[in-house]
Amino acid sequence: MLTAEQSRAARGWLDWSQEELAKRAHVSLSTVRDFEKGRRSPIPNNLEALRRAINAAGVQLVYRQGRPAEVAIIDDPAGAEEISAASRANAP
Repeated sequence: MLTAEQSRAARGWLDWSQEELAKRAHVSLSTVRDFEKGRRSPIPNNLEALRRAINAAGVQLVYRQGRPAEVAIIDDPAGAEEISAASRANAP
């Protein structure tokens, strides 16, 4: 799960525009814009594409007790998928 707040925070850390995130995730700009403004939630595969793009760049989404808690910078972006899987496994 990715929240609009996490998306905005991750983009801030990465110094990405909404356009850059959309490009890297292979989704439309309106998908990112509407999601981050709370207008609509993307379909699951687009939401997952956004999360993967953020993780691939070295920003990890952190969950506590199944709820989004923060973002973390990963020194090894190649290992981000493994960390993400562990984070999701710890969610209830």
